[in-house]
Amino acid sequence: MSLDAMFDKAAANAAPVASITIRRPDDWHVHLRDGTMLNAVLPFTAAQFARGIIMPNLVPPVTTVEAAAAYRDRILAARPQGSDFQPLMTCYLTDMTSPDEIERGHAEGVWVAAKLYPAGATTNAHHGVTNIPALAPVLERMEKIGMPVLIHGESTDPEIDIFDREAAFMEHSLLPLLARHPGLKVVIEHATTAETLDIVRAHATRAAATITPHHLVINRTSIFQGGLQPHLYCLPVAKRERHRLALRKAATSGESCFFIGTDTAPHLRTRKEAECCSAGIFGGATALQTYVQVFDEENALDRFETFASLNGARFYGMAPNSGTITLERRESRVMAAVGVDDSEVVVFRGGVTLPWSIVTS
Repeated sequence: MSLDAMFDKAAANAAPVASITIRRPDDWHVHLRDGTMLNAVLPFTAAQFARGIIMPNLVPPVTTVEAAAAYRDRILAARPQGSDFQPLMTCYLTDMTSPDEIERGHAEGVWVAAKLYPAGATTNAHHGVTNIPALAPVLERMEKIGMPVLIHGESTDPEIDIFDREAAFMEHSLLPLLARHPGLKVVIEHATTAETLDIVRAHATRAAATITPHHLVINRTSIFQGGLQPHLYCLPVAKRERHRLALRKAATSGESCFFIGTDTAPHLRTRKEAECCSAGIFGGATALQTYVQVFDEENALDRFETFASLNGARFYGMAPNSGTITLERRESRVMAAVGVDDSEVVVFRGGVTLPWSIVTS
């Protein structure tokens, strides 16, 4: 028997890893909403992640330093007792955003980054940017002070097929933006296509992408299996199977330009099961269990900590967290839905048996 064959046989006979302990991870893309919804969903994120980049698309959006500081205070007040979860705040960019306001918020330690929503691209994005090149003074200031811009990368042209809107944005908006602002740090949020991943790789010295748990698990067919599945509808919408496989390869590769961003986005059941379904998947309650299952299936558990705990912190210029969290290969079941007021939020992969459990944090 050859040496390679001996190693293959040993690997095949090896017992599966029983547990994995990693540094406490961060979630670099979180929607916590506000009010009673914030109180209902924050505990799930705080139980798994030490820090989170908080998305600013409230109603009204978080466009001023004072609004961001006040929102941060509400999040801190809503933390479960004993939690040290730290919200990292972002500015919602509009056509009227002032470069001076951006710099003030960054200098005062309120804003970590700014979020660029093309106007109308997703939930509560109607106040977003209508002309990205005209935003140049703001982006130039961000480039100067080292403040990242986080981009929802979809075209809003109604003539473009919904499954092609990410690709169109990358070609017509992102690549020109990268050329105009060579020193700007850019995160492509919730990447969904193989082509987007290649663009990020090509600009990896200053660009990165977050990858969600749901885009690693579902493809566009999943939305229609057994009838229309509104709780699997999100923006950007899930794409073809080849893109899902490319996302799994990128997430588990160990490449420094890819890291966690759950894009957990809770909506009431009544808003999801409606004539006009809201876009968003509440994956915060099962995020780490889903991610670690994917890494297990891809034989990449040795690279899970890099993706979950190190790459994002490095990109944002922050130290990795102290402390650890342990996941165990033991079946668990998360609640199917979380009650909010007189309705509920359906949990992604809730109510089913998951092969991994969170043991300690």
